[in-house]
Amino acid sequence: MIRPFLKWPGGKYRLVDRIQGLLPQGKQLIEPFVGGGAVFLNTDFERYLLNDANSDLITLYQTLQKKGSAFIAVCRSFFIKKYNTEKHYYKFRTEFNASTDPILRSALFLYLNRHGYNGLCRYNAGKGEFNVPFGSYKKPYFPEKEMLHFCEVSKRAVFVCEDFTETLKKAKKGSVIYCDPPYVPLTATANFTRYQSQGFSLAEQQVLVDWAKKCAKKGIPVLLSNHSNDFTRNIYAGAIIEEFDVRRLISCKIALRRPVLELLALYL
Repeated sequence: MIRPFLKWPGGKYRLVDRIQGLLPQGKQLIEPFVGGGAVFLNTDFERYLLNDANSDLITLYQTLQKKGSAFIAVCRSFFIKKYNTEKHYYKFRTEFNASTDPILRSALFLYLNRHGYNGLCRYNAGKGEFNVPFGSYKKPYFPEKEMLHFCEVSKRAVFVCEDFTETLKKAKKGSVIYCDPPYVPLTATANFTRYQSQGFSLAEQQVLVDWAKKCAKKGIPVLLSNHSNDFTRNIYAGAIIEEFDVRRLISCKIALRRPVLELLALYL
């Protein structure tokens, strides 16, 4: 398996084998929440339709897909010892937030992803500016091998940035859908305000389920991942459900990096 070239909170690299085991065969894989792309990068469909709400992420993917090795060289120029300092990090973060040039902004997005704290991707609520602090890594890894693999697989992909429902509307017979939405809170109250502010409410979770059922009735299988709790077990009732423990690695508090129960729900 090949790792994604980005660090990505909630990335599915460690679960690819499990997901592949449930993912039905088809000609096209559709991912309305592609994130770091671990699933599409480690599957072999004829075509891919890949969406994400993060426009910076999609622009980076489109730029790498189109420019290939030339863009990789631009990115590599930021991965030198001189730039692995707090001073340069915040300088480049400011430059990223001010830039409208897609190539520069995409290269800086990769730099921030690999040099910022814990691979987080976070924007402030006011101006929508990237605000992840410096990560203080001894030698951030430049993922050239992984980027070259992305270039190869992405020849069969179309990347879009739109509402997830618009992506699901494009599914046709022969498509297979994998949905990795923002997860519901582990409990009814945990992080609920913060979760809501990220733009994917519990009502939208239900909308996603309704779409999954609609697609399945048309012969288009849908696989969803999420936390396993009372809410998800209730709204996914009727699906084929597989539950398992996953160790959380993104928390800044080591004590909170403990196994949590997740699930995969398959609609056929």
